[in-house]
Amino acid sequence: MTSLDINNGQKKPQIRLTLFTDYICPFCFIGDLRLQHLRQDYEVLVNFRFIEIHPATPAQGATVDSLDYSDQQWQGMMDGLVEMAQEEGINLAPPSLLANSHQALLLAEAVKKEGREIFYKLNRALYEQYFVAGRNIGSDAVLREIAQACGVSNEVVDNAWNDVEIEKTLRLNMSMALQAGVTGTPTFFIGQQRLTGAVSTAKLKQAAEASIMGKNSEDRH
Repeated sequence: MTSLDINNGQKKPQIRLTLFTDYICPFCFIGDLRLQHLRQDYEVLVNFRFIEIHPATPAQGATVDSLDYSDQQWQGMMDGLVEMAQEEGINLAPPSLLANSHQALLLAEAVKKEGREIFYKLNRALYEQYFVAGRNIGSDAVLREIAQACGVSNEVVDNAWNDVEIEKTLRLNMSMALQAGVTGTPTFFIGQQRLTGAVSTAKLKQAAEASIMGKNSEDRH
């Protein structure tokens, strides 16, 4: 997926980054929202690496009680997430169901091949349907409905869930994450920097600028 972003008649500086992420991770949703701010100043090319953070979750999902958090820890984390989402203009509804994200990740991986516009539409919809609308994105029926609303054909959906190569890509993503020492999501690799969690927009911009300065320095040698 490539694009040419124009700012005041000039080409924006280009940054490339790798992002390890999962649609059931609320911090990934916040990170995705903050990442969009970079597009105001940069042409941002993202290598999405989808990984399952809770692969043992049953296909029908599980209650969030199955996660290893005390009630106090969970409430504190949710309060913080709601506040961060509000800063980005989103009314986040903490989920009561932990969805199995496998089918959603296969779908997103397949839709990457359909073009930048349709992918980003689906990418945003998956987060919002889970964290704002409270829908179960582990349900095939729900995912088909979301895909259709984003302009994704049934053929692409069927291929996503039946193509062994797409399944292999998810396994490769997990292997790459382990090799890279990824311990949480989201994890951004921008230039020589690794940023984990719902890092601030300011930190993302600092990493982007350092990446550009590093590239310019290499070009001069």
